[in-house]
Amino acid sequence: MHISVLGPLDATLCGRSVLPNAGKPRQILALLALNAGSVLSVDTLMEEIWGQDPPRSARTTLQTYILQLRRTIDSALPAGSRRRAKEILATRHGGYLLQVDPGNVDAAVYGRLTAEGNRAFERGQDKEATEAYRRALELWRGPSLVDVRLGPYLESETARLEESRLGVLERKNEAGLRLGRHFDLLTELAWLVTRHPFHEGLYAQYMVALHRSGRSSQALDVFTLLRERLSDELGIDPSHRLRHLHQAILNGDPALDRPRPLDLLTPVHPTGGTAVPRSA
Repeated sequence: MHISVLGPLDATLCGRSVLPNAGKPRQILALLALNAGSVLSVDTLMEEIWGQDPPRSARTTLQTYILQLRRTIDSALPAGSRRRAKEILATRHGGYLLQVDPGNVDAAVYGRLTAEGNRAFERGQDKEATEAYRRALELWRGPSLVDVRLGPYLESETARLEESRLGVLERKNEAGLRLGRHFDLLTELAWLVTRHPFHEGLYAQYMVALHRSGRSSQALDVFTLLRERLSDELGIDPSHRLRHLHQAILNGDPALDRPRPLDLLTPVHPTGGTAVPRSA
């Protein structure tokens, strides 16, 4: 079975779709896929579907949804197959287990590639890191599970994935800057700061890429744009780190041309939450 959660939910088996149409079975399949190879308790599944106040019939209804999923899986298996749906979507003590190869779940492949990229990044192997991050990001087809109703567990999982995606983008860009690919990054960074208008790490990378491309005045304009956005929308000033970068560009600091200019580009947090209150 191949399952994709990095975008709209998709699931195929033997070339046939096994994606349920009903909302709650889709929730169950998505959560099982994100935890493939691990047992999910009945209580966890019920809380995902009904929250803290499940109906009295919740356990029976959950069993019905599991049976529906198994029937769909069975219908996709070729005649004479030794595998049955009960082996793929297995019952375990107190819960259920989706037994699929992690290589067939895009979120698991994304996690493996991200870890591979992180190891290369920390070793300073920027070409290898960039390639691993690129392959990881290519797995995304849009916002995670955009077509699935999110309960508490799926909401947490999708938020974690989106935060991870942003962190991977930031590290990929930093590795690219280390490699001297500042000009190639300009278009992507311009788009990213538009989509993430308060993300200081992306602004810092964009400013450095502009400066290294001989467009220092535009880099200063980018800082002014961020300062105005933060002031108007959040009532705060840019962080010390970004103000330091702004001053370095004004001064034409030669350290900006080093692979790690003033250590200003190291991501503090995947969400880039580094802005400080005006009183700081």
